[in-house]
Amino acid sequence: MKNRMALSFLLVLAFSSVLLANKTSVALSGPPSVAAGTDVTVIVQVSHSANGAGHYTNWVSVKADGKEIARWDFSSAKRPEGANFIREVKWTVTAPVEITAQGNCNLHGGQAPAVLKIALKLS
Repeated sequence: MKNRMALSFLLVLAFSSVLLANKTSVALSGPPSVAAGTDVTVIVQVSHSANGAGHYTNWVSVKADGKEIARWDFSSAKRPEGANFIREVKWTVTAPVEITAQGNCNLHGGQAPAVLKIALKLS
């Protein structure tokens, strides 16, 4: 009986830690609309509470309409500078564009991609 209770406790602990695991999350900010040909700066805000030698954000990727336009790779020797950090991406908007960004924790993965849609202003 004690073994069953111990096993049940370990299973509950294991599943709850997966549910509560800190995944890398990303937020984007930038203009909602610009004139065609405008250079924009998109701010990529990354958050992950653990960035130690064994548990860290190991990559962040930014895409414009599905094509990768920026990527940062990290390792246990070259980790992000903190639990929250910012990167910038410069992009020339020539047509309406959907910018997406996603980060990944080496142990727990990442949350859903962040999305920023930039429309063209009408003249």
